[in-house]
Amino acid sequence: MSSPQSPQRAPRPPEGALLTDHLAHWAADRPHQRAFTYVEFPDPSSPGLHHTLGWQGLDVRARAIAGRITASAGPGDRAALLLPQGLDYTAAFLGCLYAGVIAVPLFGPELPGHEGRLAAVLADCEPSCVLADSGTAAGVERFMAEQGLPRVPVVLVDRPSGNSATAPTERPELPERLEPDDIAYLQYTSGSTRSPAGVVISHANVVANARQAIEAFAADAASSTTVGWLPLFHDMGLVLSVAAPVVGGFPSVLMDPVAFLEHPVRWLRLLAAYPGTISAAPNFAYDYCASRIDRDEAAELRLDRVKVLINGSEPVRPGTVDRFRDAFAEAGLAPEAHCPAYGLAEATVFVTTDSFAAPPTILACDPLALSEGQLALREPTDPEATHLVACGTPAGQELLVADPSTGAALGPGEVGEILLRGPNVGLCYWKRGGLSEEVFGFRPPGSTGADGDAGWLRTGDLGALHEGRLYVTGRLKDLIIVDGRNHYPQDIEETVQSAVDLVRRDRLAAFCVPWTGTQTDVLVVVAEHRRGAEPTEQDALAALRTATAAVSARHGLRLAELLLIPPGALPRTSSGKVARAAGRARYLLGAFGEGGRGGAEGAR
Repeated sequence: MSSPQSPQRAPRPPEGALLTDHLAHWAADRPHQRAFTYVEFPDPSSPGLHHTLGWQGLDVRARAIAGRITASAGPGDRAALLLPQGLDYTAAFLGCLYAGVIAVPLFGPELPGHEGRLAAVLADCEPSCVLADSGTAAGVERFMAEQGLPRVPVVLVDRPSGNSATAPTERPELPERLEPDDIAYLQYTSGSTRSPAGVVISHANVVANARQAIEAFAADAASSTTVGWLPLFHDMGLVLSVAAPVVGGFPSVLMDPVAFLEHPVRWLRLLAAYPGTISAAPNFAYDYCASRIDRDEAAELRLDRVKVLINGSEPVRPGTVDRFRDAFAEAGLAPEAHCPAYGLAEATVFVTTDSFAAPPTILACDPLALSEGQLALREPTDPEATHLVACGTPAGQELLVADPSTGAALGPGEVGEILLRGPNVGLCYWKRGGLSEEVFGFRPPGSTGADGDAGWLRTGDLGALHEGRLYVTGRLKDLIIVDGRNHYPQDIEETVQSAVDLVRRDRLAAFCVPWTGTQTDVLVVVAEHRRGAEPTEQDALAALRTATAAVSARHGLRLAELLLIPPGALPRTSSGKVARAAGRARYLLGAFGEGGRGGAEGAR
């Protein structure tokens, strides 16, 4: 008696497959398996309401949205996503790719503090339509009218069109298949050191970076699940929570960033609920969890199934790694699960990552040598050492450290600008030809212009290689130079927040400003004070004295002013990072006001 035949598996997508080819493959191969889940928390006590789409359901919804988009936009036009976090956002992004339009992942105008950035990006990308849902469409239309933006169709992604949202056999007519080098989407940078610029990401770029991430973290459909609260308009959120799962065929679980900020334990509970979980967060989120989740909540967690927790905020703070590990060690979190990484939008997102087979590597360096551009090792226990966390090795791409002035390659242990080359590096900046050539088309000295010598990406980030691992030291544009020596603002900020209890952790910015009437620059720190604190003039003066002594002892620098400002007053990017350049500009304009200033009246 013959055994029954197993069902025929759909063929894997060929080389050069697009993200939508992978989605179509999984829809045919495993139509009813869980693909994407959005967990909603309607009230503070809610354990979470799970909304789930299988692969076929996601594919059908994406195609239905694509059909609606094609009524307003054609191939090469832009479609801006002004949607809340959730399944509709995922389906809308994939629907844009099916429709052949260029997706522009953004956020709704209800996100506080970023209205100006949203208006600037919409003016820059000139969308032919915007995507919203029934609950946000009116607000989107009102916002665009108030900002004087051109009136364009608002496509509702949550309104069924006939029965196309449920019937897989009735598919809307879509454009012919695109090429891998065609533009998939514009990823606008967070604008931490300059105004936002749209990075042009091709279909080949996003698939390449998704594969690089899958390989780096050994993710597979049988044993991995991504869990993410990062916004889907953020490069890391989009690639790790959408692109990588679609390419790899493994489930993705989403939650809203606000739900995380309200109760960070929600994120860790979801991490514990699925096998082989992979997630990512910026440095501040790990500190936030360690400080906000109490012992009773931590005792209920079982984090032994967590595979990888990517820390992608460069540079990663060693103290954060230690605090998070200690806070959740008893919950079964493996020390090696904390995985420092480095990336940027211009490279789609992922560049390097440390191994998840061993705990993070921390290097003790001589601070004086570091200020002169050299990694000189000290004993790990040396209290005067500057500690750097390794961000690992390149993920399927080439990395070079070069002299920022000449572009000449530097050797191991020498600090310089990080240069990149690989299939994940974006094509250019949208509508910025000169800047694109400067950033994406760098040719090292002695290059001939041939393909093998051209196309290096200048990241604007500083770092050094040691034993093959990358150590990121800071941003070139943020560098503080005093008496010919380099000082990294995050090091000064760490010194101040460690010394002054009034300062809110990771909500401060260090920078130099010209001293009025002189050619001299002075060091200033603007810091938010802790919530609930109402610092008096005496408190501010005491904070200045403490910070001045700590900065002088640690860095050999004179702190001219410590300006204490209310919580939430320091500018931040849409991805949550402190925007030092914007903070400096506001300081020079006097926009922070005079309250709470600790001294240095002549610094402006």
